[in-house]
Amino acid sequence: MKKGVFRSARNAVQLLLLVLVTGCYSFSAASLPGHLQTLSIPLFADRSAAGVAQLAVTITEELIETVETRSSLEIEVNRDRADAVLEGILVSFTDEPGQLSSETERALTNRITIVVEATCLDQVEGTPLFGRNRFTGFADYTAGDYALQQEAIDASLEQITEDIFNKMVSGW
Repeated sequence: MKKGVFRSARNAVQLLLLVLVTGCYSFSAASLPGHLQTLSIPLFADRSAAGVAQLAVTITEELIETVETRSSLEIEVNRDRADAVLEGILVSFTDEPGQLSSETERALTNRITIVVEATCLDQVEGTPLFGRNRFTGFADYTAGDYALQQEAIDASLEQITEDIFNKMVSGW
């Protein structure tokens, strides 16, 4: 009986250690070139036909938060003093029917699709960390549900933020 209790306790401790170790993982200074200490992320431009200016602000803020929490880079407000600059453009925002009802021919679900273009330049060496890339985020929601629409927008922005951040660190 004692053997089973000790085995269960040992398994619980191993599981706890595994959770703690995986929860502590982040990109550190070791994964970034030593000369890159600061990053500037100017407000993304909005060139979407929808003219949803708040989305450009939200994307910029989410990228800043992601870089601050998941890397050793410091955000530099002045782009001229930053070691690297990440710039972007909100290209499009659409909210279109996704699935139609066979009975009413009205939308059951809508799809939010957000497209962003971004570039990242190493200003110290004068080389692109990555050139102009398109990043797309999308999510579906029940048509007519404003709260779910906002969740779909948030999920789309999260996909884009994650993709841009991953592109930045994979280039390093």
